Amino acid sequence: MGTQQILLIVLSVIIVGVAIAVGITMFRNQAYNSNVQAVSSELNNYGAQALQWWKTPLSQGGAGQTFDASTIVANLQAYLGLPATPVMGETGVFQVTSAAAADTSIVLSGIGKEIKGGKHPKVVTTVRLNTGVITANAAGTDADGGF
Repeated sequence: MGTQQILLIVLSVIIVGVAIAVGITMFRNQAYNSNVQAVSSELNNYGAQALQWWKTPLSQGGAGQTFDASTIVANLQAYLGLPATPVMGETGVFQVTSAAAADTSIVLSGIGKEIKGGKHPKVVTTVRLNTGVITANAAGTDADGGF
């Protein structure tokens, strides 16, 4: 074999290696972004259920549109089926983080399973109970895996 053929083989191996590395990186990025969207979607679902619970009368197991900051988080966790200590689900861990009586809002947090750069995606959703507005914030989604 000539020098030119050996150089072409080496160049081909380098190009294939770079293409594989780029493909793996693209796959990981897509998996991470998909996990952010899945966590956000699940939190929006929990937010809709929280609004349903808020509007359900007390006699039927709901909040009856009464805001008691001392018990609302525990009652909402029980209604949504979320444990007080986060447990890993199919897409991540979810928790009712806090409640604010001033604007009758609750905050739901979710941390995804995928890892990018040693960090998990974190999404925070605020549900304003009186107005029915659900706002998800996935900006700055990197978290170290804990609430």
